[in-house]
Amino acid sequence: MKDRRGRERRDRQTSAGRIATPGAPRERNVVSTIAFIGLGIMGSPMAVHLVRAGHTVAGYNRSPEKTRALTEAGGRAAASIADAVTGADVVALMVPDSPDVQAVLTGDDGVFAHAAPGTLIIDFSSIRPDVTRELAAEASARGLRYLDAPVSGGEAGAKNAALSIMVGGDDDAFAAAKPIFDTVGRTVVHVGPSGAGQTVKAANQLIVAANIEALAEAVVFLRAYGVDLEAALDVLGGGLAGSAVLNQKRGNMLDHAFEPGFRIALHHKDMGIVTSAAREAGVVLPLGALVAQLVAAANASGDGSLDHSALLRGVERLSGDL
Repeated sequence: MKDRRGRERRDRQTSAGRIATPGAPRERNVVSTIAFIGLGIMGSPMAVHLVRAGHTVAGYNRSPEKTRALTEAGGRAAASIADAVTGADVVALMVPDSPDVQAVLTGDDGVFAHAAPGTLIIDFSSIRPDVTRELAAEASARGLRYLDAPVSGGEAGAKNAALSIMVGGDDDAFAAAKPIFDTVGRTVVHVGPSGAGQTVKAANQLIVAANIEALAEAVVFLRAYGVDLEAALDVLGGGLAGSAVLNQKRGNMLDHAFEPGFRIALHHKDMGIVTSAAREAGVVLPLGALVAQLVAAANASGDGSLDHSALLRGVERLSGDL
């Protein structure tokens, strides 16, 4: 009976288009007019992919120079949020934190003030689930559709249109957004109602931080014994210790090069979301609490602008190697 229910659930998800698997053919895009707000490390390549897919994209960023890649691809640099949103079918956000999303949406000159009824709002940012639920309710009251769609994959995933996207919201809004998700992502999963996407992203950030910290500790341990580090990581990557984190972050640690793909400061914010949400749910995350403190220490030590693989520096400091 359990196996049958599992098969039925997977069949329903597939027939509803809820999961896009790597290598699967992508659906043909329905051309939309899109306002893309937040053109940083992640948002800029995502907006460019949407232009190249045939969408009309107006991008807004507080630092106007960050609109350059979009305009070079054929998009338009908007002078304000209102300028970007007016006439848009879809409004996409990729900004750092909950207060930023709230300001973009609810400010006097924000999205809610200028979006026409029926506009689809997709928040690709990683923010607090409770804030997402509040914003989704306000959007609905204004006749707008709202999805929380945080992403995983970092800068490389954004540039390669290979992001993993975890989506919260109703079925109809998800179906409308699916062509957009398939343009910027490779694994797209509708995980539940509003706020569910942010909850899954919080779990993702817990797992990623724990993996990076473990890899950093392994690197310091191996170096202490004079082991051929590249060879060691090769063999570890081929066994049960292998992971996407090891594959993507080993080069940073080997070269001690921490150009940000995802900044420690942002992961510090995300670990705050994890620990706060866990407390609200009444669950205990012992490893999560420890990793959150290690990420906080790295941020407080001045490494916040570095890639989160720079957690290695924290282990080195504790070991007297930095």
